[in-house]
Formats: sequence, structure tokens, C-alpha cells
Amino acid sequence: MRVLALVLLLAVGGCSADIAPLSDQIDMQARWNAENVYPDNYKADLLAFMRTYLNNPSQVRDAQVSPPQIKRVGPGNRYVVCVRYNARNRDGRYMGDKDSAVTYVLGKLDQIIDQPKMAAELCKDAAYRPFPELGTLTR
Repeated sequence: MRVLALVLLLAVGGCSADIAPLSDQIDMQARWNAENVYPDNYKADLLAFMRTYLNNPSQVRDAQVSPPQIKRVGPGNRYVVCVRYNARNRDGRYMGDKDSAVTYVLGKLDQIIDQPKMAAELCKDAAYRPFPELGTLTR
């Protein structure tokens, strides 16, 4: 009888251990999604970032940007802005069009995703608009 009671206790204890991680995952996702605040100044944040991100930020061509959209990134959703541009390298040569996805947390720029496959997936349905401000950056 004691062996049966011990087996039942272990079985019930094992079940409760599986519930806690699921609860933690739900809490983490809720916190993650609560950080989604619309980035009102997304263009200004993006310009400030690109000034330091690009090797040569002057005379960027064909710049386009999409408005912020909620997209699945990591364990939850984030506001994502897609940007397409043709920047010059250190030698002054244009490198060709590049697409990047930029994530925002609490309304501020968080990170740039410039791996081609990831950016293409996040930006596949982006509604690009001209972004001439990117072409006026200087060093």
C-alpha cells in the first residue's frame, strides 16, 4: 500500500512540475506583448540609428520605409518597420538594394534584423513608402 501511495505522489508531483513551465511561458509572452507600444517616432529613431549603422550614411538611394505593423518575432509579437535602401560602402560604391526589419519595444527602436531570409519573411507584405529623409543623412 505504501508503494502505491508513493507512486501516486510522484505521478501527481510530476504533473504539477509540467504546469509551472507552461505558466511561466504564458507570463513571459504576456509581458513580451505588453511591451508593444506604437512607435510614434519610428522614423526619427530609425534615422538616428542608420546614421551610426551605415558605413557611409551619405547619399543613400531609393530609401523606402513601411509603417509599423505587429509581427511575430521571437516568443511574441513586436512592432516591426521594414526599410529598403541602397547605401554606399566605405569606398563610396553603392552596394545594391538591402531590406532590413527593425523591431520596436516600448515605442523605441530595439534591434535591426538584416539577415536576408529573416528580413524577407518579416517584410514580405510590407507597404513601402518613400523615405527621402534617409537620403539626406551626412556623416
